[in-house]
Amino acid sequence: MIVKDRVILVTGSGSGIGEGIASKLAENGAKVIINDIDLTKAETVAHRFREKGYEAVGLQADITDTEQVNQMVETIIGRYGRIDGLINNTGVVRDNLILKMPEEDFDFVMNVNLKGAWICSKAVLGHMKQQEYGRIVNISSRAWLGQAGQSNYSASKGGLVSLTRALAIEFAKFNVTVNCIAPGLIDTPLIKGLKPEVQEKLLKAQPTPIIGHPYDIGNTVLFFTSEEARYITGQILHVDGGKSLGARNV
Repeated sequence: MIVKDRVILVTGSGSGIGEGIASKLAENGAKVIINDIDLTKAETVAHRFREKGYEAVGLQADITDTEQVNQMVETIIGRYGRIDGLINNTGVVRDNLILKMPEEDFDFVMNVNLKGAWICSKAVLGHMKQQEYGRIVNISSRAWLGQAGQSNYSASKGGLVSLTRALAIEFAKFNVTVNCIAPGLIDTPLIKGLKPEVQEKLLKAQPTPIIGHPYDIGNTVLFFTSEEARYITGQILHVDGGKSLGARNV
């Protein structure tokens, strides 16, 4: 799939799913910008990519800070003269039942997961409109369908689905596509940190008996950012082993 020489920013790519996405794009010739709130993590991943012969640069920015995001995007434009893709991957969780959830935990998750994606999208869309080309992929979650103890997280990820559709309609005439991926259970440090019995319970809650890998999300992002996906916009694709079906193994 064609992404060679495309300049693509992946937020929250200092580890986990974001790193897997950036790696898949870099393997296929994209010039990737590794963003993380921790500059050391961003630069470490970018350095590792460059050692493999990929083109990558690490940039620090808090995606909830409009000034920092705008500066990051201007740095990218100054270096490459364009920005072709944005992967809104950054996400946080602060789970609790609603009656036990502090209001600040709701605000924090919404601010990072939803408003952060809005800020980043706004920062790049003017450039994409001008160059008449762009690919935005929002990383939502299967939890957008609803999950007990995740009223904040589910709401934020559901908001990403709606944001995807709204931006797709606004910018389709400028050759900018906006799509959404909803991952399920993915092998990340967060999942590995769970107790084995919790991991087993989560795995039994989906039809396929395997845990997804960050590369599974990376492969899907690769498609949405490629030329082959030019006629697809405003869509949500579940990459979750079938868990969104609500089915169980029989």
